[in-house]
Amino acid sequence: MAFGLFGKKKKVQGENGSGEFHSDQPMALGVMLEETVRKHKKKEALIYEGKTYSYQDVDQQANRVANGLKALGIQPGDRVAIMLPNIPEFAFSFFGIQKLGAVAVPFNTLYKGREIIHILNDSQARAVITLTNSANLFNEIKSDCPNFEHLILTGQRTLVFLEPDGAVNVQIVCGSSTFESGDDAFQKLGTVFVGVLNELGVEDAWYKHQGAVRVGGKKIANIIINEIENLYVINAVCFLDTLHTDDFFKVIYVTPELKDKAVEPMTSVHEVTGALPSLETFRDIFTRRLSEELGIEIEPGHLKRDEKFGYEKNRAVAYKT
Repeated sequence: MAFGLFGKKKKVQGENGSGEFHSDQPMALGVMLEETVRKHKKKEALIYEGKTYSYQDVDQQANRVANGLKALGIQPGDRVAIMLPNIPEFAFSFFGIQKLGAVAVPFNTLYKGREIIHILNDSQARAVITLTNSANLFNEIKSDCPNFEHLILTGQRTLVFLEPDGAVNVQIVCGSSTFESGDDAFQKLGTVFVGVLNELGVEDAWYKHQGAVRVGGKKIANIIINEIENLYVINAVCFLDTLHTDDFFKVIYVTPELKDKAVEPMTSVHEVTGALPSLETFRDIFTRRLSEELGIEIEPGHLKRDEKFGYEKNRAVAYKT
C-alpha cells in the first residue's frame, strides 16, 4: 500500500550536521513536524530501548534522510519503500520521505521474495530502506524489479548462527585484484558453493545474486563480502547439519521482527541428503572448486601479513557494530 499526505505549499528548513533541507513541495507531515519542533524542541518524541529522542532529534534525522534521498535523485512524487520494524529509523525515514515530497510505501517486515516483488513493482518504488540483514534478500530480487534503483541500509541487526559440529565458516582474505568487482566476487563464490553442494549430494542448490545459496526456498549457505582498502574480506557460512536456535533465544532477547528474519526457513546438507559430511571433506572440495574457479592454486595455511591485517580489521568493525 502506498500513501502520501499533501497540504499547502510551504518552505521547510531543517538544520543538522548534513546541512539544511529546503523544498517548496506540499507536504503536510513535514510541515507538522517543523511546527512541532518549534513548539516542543527538546520534548520527548520517541523512547526506544531506554534511549530518548526529542522532536529536534527526529527532525534532524529526517532531514538527513531527505537530503540523502535527494542526492540519489529521488524526486517529489517518487515512491520509496520502507521495510523496517518498529524502531526509530522507521520514523526518521517516514518523515524524511514526506519532507522531500516523495511517497512512502511501508510494508510488513515478514514479507518474502514474491510478496516484496509485487509491492515494489505495483508501487514502482525507486528506493528501499531496510535493515542491513535484509540486503541479500533485496539483491536477490533486484533484477525482477525494473524500477528499483537504490537499496538503503540502516541498523546493525544481523545474526549469524554457527554450531561447531553443524556449520562450516569460510573466511577468505585476498587482494582486490583477485576479482573484477564486488559483484564478480559474489558470483564466483556463489558458483563455488553451488558446485560444492552438488558434490555433497545437494542437487537443487541455486544462487542468484549477492544473496543466500538456497535449496528451493530455504537457505543452506550465506555469503558476505566486505571491501577494506585493497582487500576483499569474505565470510561465508554453510549449514552441514540441522541448526538449533532455541537455546540461543532462551538467553538472548531478540525482537519478534528480527527473530522472524533471522530464522528464515533454513536447511542443511544432512537434512537434504541424509548424510553428514565432515569438515575435512567440505574443506577439500571447497579448496579444489575455488582453485578451479579462480584459476590459481590454493592451499590451506596461515594468514600472511596483509591477510591478517584485513581479517583483524574486519573483526574490529564487526565488534564495534
